[in-house]
Amino acid sequence: MAEYTKVVLEESELPNRWYNIVPDLPSPPPPPLHPKTREPIGPDDLTPLFPMDLILQEVSQERFIDIPDEVLEVYKLWRPTPLYRARRLEKLLDTPAKIFYKYEGVSPAGSHKPNTSVPQAYYNAKAGAKKLTTETGAGQWGSALAFAGAQFGLEVEVWQVRSSYDQKPDRQRMMRVWGAEVHPSPSDVTEAGRQIHALDPDSPGSLGIAISEAVMRAAPDPDAKYALGSVLNHVLLHQTVIGEEALLQMKKVGETPDLLVGCTGGGSNFAGLSFPFLREKLAGNMNPTIRCVEPASCPSLTKGEYRYDFGDTIGMTPLVKMHTLGHDFIPDPIHAGGLRYHGMAPLVSHIYELGMLDAVAIHQNECFEAAVKFARTEGIVSAPEPTHAIAAMMREALRCRETGEEKTILTALCGHGHFDLSSYDAYLNGELVDYDLPEAKIADAMSRVPVI
Repeated sequence: MAEYTKVVLEESELPNRWYNIVPDLPSPPPPPLHPKTREPIGPDDLTPLFPMDLILQEVSQERFIDIPDEVLEVYKLWRPTPLYRARRLEKLLDTPAKIFYKYEGVSPAGSHKPNTSVPQAYYNAKAGAKKLTTETGAGQWGSALAFAGAQFGLEVEVWQVRSSYDQKPDRQRMMRVWGAEVHPSPSDVTEAGRQIHALDPDSPGSLGIAISEAVMRAAPDPDAKYALGSVLNHVLLHQTVIGEEALLQMKKVGETPDLLVGCTGGGSNFAGLSFPFLREKLAGNMNPTIRCVEPASCPSLTKGEYRYDFGDTIGMTPLVKMHTLGHDFIPDPIHAGGLRYHGMAPLVSHIYELGMLDAVAIHQNECFEAAVKFARTEGIVSAPEPTHAIAAMMREALRCRETGEEKTILTALCGHGHFDLSSYDAYLNGELVDYDLPEAKIADAMSRVPVI
């Protein structure tokens, strides 16, 4: 077993169930609240936006949920995904640590996002929807939903955060190849977008604004539903296929992680890898440290407050209890557009509050420095989002070099950076700016968070 570098699974080993961590937690997460009544919402409150199958998954108390055959057939286009041991990186760092990464960039959209876009498209088509609306930050989620919509005959309309729309034109082109209509957000096609434009004509946009626009488009249309790429329980549930595969792959080579690291913006990639391992930790089968890594310019876990807040900027979505920087907080335009969200997934936030996770925030120059080293050793140009996990992983590996500790480190490399080369160009030219988030900016945004 000593010489393995790539660990693959057979198609027959593709997991056929998603894992729901909620029944295994020592206390349940706080319920979402209606945006107007501030009372706990019921399934009927969500039906204008989501099909009933996804609503039931959102509130499910079942530990495992079967993956439909129709979804598995699409998954098989790229799953199971490979697990690699980063031997060349280990050598460069001169570390006794073993470094593993689960690579999700082999999907058609180039990221982990199709793990949930495919089932969301399937359940919406099954319920009779004709169209899906959504937001996207870096464009990975929009690409994934456009791909999934094409598989199940659905129209897709996407609002892409303006800063990323301008930085990453190839993402919008990819969405259009798969048939999606794409708008820069804030846009002039919704009242929410027009309101933001009136306040700030040069707004770089945010995921919260884009969510408002997509929800505003879907809610009144009986043929349309809304699809979210992160944050909600059912999205995190679908992503657990990553961790279930990784558990099996690590077992095949006789390894158990001492540290599990994942980048966190909304939380779906992190949850997808970590929740199955956390299940095994809770069962006493292993004891890894599980670490969230977020951008220093948008540190919802490390600097945000654990409060009920809206998921969108305008205040149309249910109130959820999460680590938040304030629903109208607009992060600086860092290149990791998928991590520019004001809040953390309520389930990840709840588990963090239970003390089961730790978190660090890292500036983007350190992240890109680590990513370039990774690319020059392992050959993969990472998306800007998982560069945060790579940087944290390398910090730990270098610490092991100093202490001599033989630690096993695992991360999810959640996407490739083939459409993010302008970000690398900025780093290589010395033009990348590290944004420090002033406490006053957080306090200002938090002053408008509802008091509940």
